Amino acid sequence: MSQITDAPTDVSRRNFVKNSVLAATGFFIVPRFVLGGKGYVAPSDRLQIAAVGVGGKGQSDIASFAATGKADIAFLCDVDRGRAAASVNAFPKAKYYEDWRELLDKESKRIDAVSISTPDHNHAITTLAAMQLGKHVFVQKPLTHDIYEARVLTEAAKKYKVVTQMGNQGASNDGVRQLMEWYDAGVIGDVHTVYCWTDRPVWPQGIPWPSTKASVPKDLNWDLWLGTAPYKDFVDKLVPFNWRGWWDYGTGALGDMGCHLVHAPFKVLGLKYARDVQASVGTVYVDEFKQGYFPESCPPSSHVILTFPKTDKTRGDVTLHWMDGGIQPVRPDELGANEIFGDGGNGTLFIGTKGKMIASTYGADAKLLPSSRTAEVSVKQQYKRIPGQAEGHYAQWVEACIAGYGNAELSAPFEESGPLTEALLMANLAIRGHDIRRPGVNGGFVSPGKSLKMLWDNENMRITNFEEVNQFVKREYRKGW
Repeated sequence: MSQITDAPTDVSRRNFVKNSVLAATGFFIVPRFVLGGKGYVAPSDRLQIAAVGVGGKGQSDIASFAATGKADIAFLCDVDRGRAAASVNAFPKAKYYEDWRELLDKESKRIDAVSISTPDHNHAITTLAAMQLGKHVFVQKPLTHDIYEARVLTEAAKKYKVVTQMGNQGASNDGVRQLMEWYDAGVIGDVHTVYCWTDRPVWPQGIPWPSTKASVPKDLNWDLWLGTAPYKDFVDKLVPFNWRGWWDYGTGALGDMGCHLVHAPFKVLGLKYARDVQASVGTVYVDEFKQGYFPESCPPSSHVILTFPKTDKTRGDVTLHWMDGGIQPVRPDELGANEIFGDGGNGTLFIGTKGKMIASTYGADAKLLPSSRTAEVSVKQQYKRIPGQAEGHYAQWVEACIAGYGNAELSAPFEESGPLTEALLMANLAIRGHDIRRPGVNGGFVSPGKSLKMLWDNENMRITNFEEVNQFVKREYRKGW
């Protein structure tokens, strides 16, 4: 089926392990993995980072790494030289590449770690290639585009013993740890239901693919941008932001905000892999009587319900509701009429047998309900806070890379981020199931996915009662990738 497997020959055009041995030998600062074993600290005590995707969020990521004072941005890689210009100006000593495969082929011995901030569809292939070379990795959320890719990276983190972190920076906020402490202390009893919601998307979704191709910008290497995705002609307004709403490249509102909002329930309740999923989606009308059918595009809104089996921290199953496109759950009775629900557009609500608690995006602004309880209830601090909170997410990874695998705690290692990402992508399976049609009567069609609770076989990574949707668990990569 797809080409990403835990073998270097399947990840890029060359055998990375072989080529890393044959790479150029000139060093400007010798990386610690060359000089010593696990946990070795180089004489410079500075992490040498190669950054793949350095515009937009990638630009702010590498600026945060550099701000720690313990990392050098040694190499920059981006398919769009125009978008990369600001980072090139900020790090003039960094050597520039367009193709990450060439970067890893030629510069493997000169780097300790790789930061990846590309569109979702190219996360996994770049990340696995770096891990196979023994490089620590920081990857923007969501970790991967497909469930299969997330499982591969989760297992690879253990196999290659590299330091990993996903870029859901709210995982390092104090709010998540406060929620954990309230729950562990029994303040709200046993949580059985969670709601997570967002006002995203803030880009077009539920629309047809543009019918008119456009000229590729002179600074953009379109073929490299497409990477693993099927070839299509370039269209206006896809790059650099609106790709999020197209299934070939993005993962919709779930991929954009899910890692920020669902991380807290995962940590608080010890969730891992879901057992079943069902969804409803917003409908698009192209005229007064005709519904639009645009299977290439994510829907404008959705409500997904995931069931998670009992964990060590719950008495029974947990039902998690995801809502996007501006849909929100019913306001809790304990929330004052004039109090903002979450942060106004996003939030996470925990419902327990003895009470409720709530947080906004990134697990921030954690509160008990009614909010007066927040100041009244005092519990012992059990979890170490991360200096700098969300901004400290970057420094935490840098410090852990310097310390070496297994020697420092991380807020979002792949061992946790992989299952979280899988849950979000499983929710997308239910959403995409609405676009699968079967022939109906009188030349019409039926959409059986609209009315199903999809049952998940976690070991084999497949839905057991709706075979057609399994095509999205593991996609085909474009020839050559």
